[in-house]
Amino acid sequence: MGERDQMRDGEEAGAHQRPPVKVVDRRRVRPEGSAAAPPQGAEVGMEAGGTPGTRAEEGTTAEQAAMQAELEEARRQAAEYRDHLQRLQAEFENYRKRVLKEQTRAVERAAEPLIRRLLEVLDEFELALMAAEDRPDFDRFLHGVELVYAKLVEALKAEGLERIEALGKRFDPAEHEALMQVGEGDGEPVVVDVLRQGYKLRGQVIRPAGVKVARS
Repeated sequence: MGERDQMRDGEEAGAHQRPPVKVVDRRRVRPEGSAAAPPQGAEVGMEAGGTPGTRAEEGTTAEQAAMQAELEEARRQAAEYRDHLQRLQAEFENYRKRVLKEQTRAVERAAEPLIRRLLEVLDEFELALMAAEDRPDFDRFLHGVELVYAKLVEALKAEGLERIEALGKRFDPAEHEALMQVGEGDGEPVVVDVLRQGYKLRGQVIRPAGVKVARS
């Protein structure tokens, strides 16, 4: 037997004497029908961030809250604008009424200076008529003067002129001017004579009546 044969026989004998290799399967055995366990990293991720569905719901809720806040702010601003507009409309309406009233009064009183001057003409007419009554030969003249006087009075009445009734009335300093006074009693003053006619223009006194006042 050669040396090579001896070495081969020795190796074969040593191979028969080596212990067998043991293989251990460390994979987890899951029961039949159960779901596979997720990887360890996946479990940690899910615990830290929550499920994808939960994160989506939280995002939607935050967006809805932001939209609701914007809607409430828009409603508040709209209410403020509406109130401001209503105040402006009320102020403009008051201004319009005030201007219209002032314009109306200005138009009504525009003729007042002219009418004041015409009052003196009325006074002269009345004096002329009183003097003509004692002159029968002036009948025709008197008739003509009366016609002119009547036309003038009607024209002035059409403009809002009215005579102040004073005779027999209680003395009113707003409408009467006491030119004479008789009696020393404690009673209320009463107009016993009209010395100068008083007039109103559209309800406003433009000349008080000159009167004689008596106290009883």
